[in-house]
Amino acid sequence: MASKATLVNGEERQAPARRQGANSKPNMFDKVAGVWHDFTRFLSDVRAEMRKVVAPSRKEVEVTTWVVLVSVFLFGLFFFIVDTIFSFGIDHLLQRLGGTQ
Repeated sequence: MASKATLVNGEERQAPARRQGANSKPNMFDKVAGVWHDFTRFLSDVRAEMRKVVAPSRKEVEVTTWVVLVSVFLFGLFFFIVDTIFSFGIDHLLQRLGGTQ
């Protein structure tokens, strides 16, 4: 969400003050204009952030894919070993207590 003061192109941009006449209640035009201004500022901020996005190269994608695959395999192996140990321990404990025959 954009803040009241947003840094754009190295300059600090302040939100414009809302018009308020003698009565403190803003009219319908002021509300619509304020919402439209906030919306256009939001879109401007989105555009500025999207310019900073850099797509990864093919090599980076390949390397990170291999890292994910190896990590998944290692975690799967780890949890298989831990599950086997716990399963053996629980089965052994239940046999000693007479829970399984």
